[in-house]
Amino acid sequence: MKNPSCLMKMMMTRFGGRESAGRLRQMYSTLSMEETEQEQEQHSESTPLYRRLSALGKAAAESSGETVTKILNQYVREGKVVKKYEIQICIRQLRKYKRFHHALELMDWMEKRGTNLSHRDFAIRIDLLLKTEGIESAEEYFKSLPTTAIDVYTCGALLNCYCQNKMTEKAIALFEKMSELKLLSTLSYNNLISLYLKLRQPEEVFIIVKKMKEKGILLDNFTYIFLMQSHSLLEDIEGVESVLKEIETEHSDKCNWKLYSNLAAIYVEAGLIEKAELALVKLEQKIKPRDRLAYRYLISLYAGCSNISEVHRVWNSLKSAFPTTNMDYLVLLQALAKLNDFDGLRNFFEDWESSCTSYDMRLANVIISALLRREMVKEASLICEDAIKRGSGPNFKTQELFMDYYIRSLQWELAFSCMEATVSKVKKNEWKPNKEKVCAFLKHFEEEKDVARAEEFCKMLKKVDCLDSEAYRLLLSTYVAAKEKEPGMRKRLEIDEIEMSTEIEELLESVSIQ
Repeated sequence: MKNPSCLMKMMMTRFGGRESAGRLRQMYSTLSMEETEQEQEQHSESTPLYRRLSALGKAAAESSGETVTKILNQYVREGKVVKKYEIQICIRQLRKYKRFHHALELMDWMEKRGTNLSHRDFAIRIDLLLKTEGIESAEEYFKSLPTTAIDVYTCGALLNCYCQNKMTEKAIALFEKMSELKLLSTLSYNNLISLYLKLRQPEEVFIIVKKMKEKGILLDNFTYIFLMQSHSLLEDIEGVESVLKEIETEHSDKCNWKLYSNLAAIYVEAGLIEKAELALVKLEQKIKPRDRLAYRYLISLYAGCSNISEVHRVWNSLKSAFPTTNMDYLVLLQALAKLNDFDGLRNFFEDWESSCTSYDMRLANVIISALLRREMVKEASLICEDAIKRGSGPNFKTQELFMDYYIRSLQWELAFSCMEATVSKVKKNEWKPNKEKVCAFLKHFEEEKDVARAEEFCKMLKKVDCLDSEAYRLLLSTYVAAKEKEPGMRKRLEIDEIEMSTEIEELLESVSIQ
């Protein structure tokens, strides 16, 4: 890649500085192909290459030393031709199942072999870097792109990164620059709208939509769904229904099942169960013959309505329309867990377990969570043992479930062991413990005056990039409780760029003095 041009430098000088935010759900649409989701499923899951890559589960990879690169190289050594479109389909499917590290490794392999990448491929790489390495890595890659690659796709991908991470100033600055360069699309506006929804500023959404209408910018299904959600944030159900009426009367072509699934979700959240179920009836009427995802939403939303009979009916409809997959069973198990149907959960888990060709720890985690809520630790452990025998085994989510259980039951040594196991399994930006968990651990260490354990715990927090000022405050409090000193503590805070508060300063004075 050549160095950034003057145009690139002009764009990027406005985006300096370091910011961090929680991981948020992807809004930016997949860019590499024009296939429908169903076509993509049929093609990718039937190709020999994808079958090999999909079998590369995390546990299997760790035990066998297999990687995406090794699988691809072996595939080529066998005399098979790897076509670009085939890899693109695999990348899309891996992204769909949130296997972002594997998808990025596929892109690395293509680049190393000199594959001619499109601007859409660059955009996908920006998104993958955000999900695997963080915003700074995504920005650096964007800076490295040639001038000719600065277009609606790559700028749109970076804009999405900023919006996902609630980086408002950078998002607005890039949006304005894209406007100057005439690179704005409906998706660009939708990204900005999604940012204001995350910030819970629905009034800004109304302003943007008004501008879109004034400028003749097409409002798509996402725009209308976001508009409905904005009214919902204000608890304005009449506003939600006015948007629905506008779509049904003026843009009937946009009345697809996704619109009614969002409407039903809004009604469920508002406690309007009868209206939610009417919306679900319309949703079902809009399902095309081959749309598996719609059935999954129906199952989840009927669970939200506490309607277990409809959950079972839709499940039977799904089974009659498609061969069931792990994801189908996952949605069903999550719905049954939400309905507290423990017997049904167990039965369907056993049904899946007896027939599955690829063991998926996500399904096991659903029943493990239900077992641990019922204090059935031995049974939950047996599920883990069985998963290991089947070539899978506990992932970091499994360890977190046991960690939460041990925290609740005040079994701190076991909880600490689970934390160690979790941190050892996660990759960068893949997982962070929530603040409540962090505080529970550190307050326990403070009560026990256990400086050594507190320090070990903070090292783990640093590894997963969540050693913040609150964690340091509690660590310092542990030193004070134990009446121990650490002269190098001030330097450590400087290195970790910890914001100083009056309380931290006072604790630091007590801990640092010899």
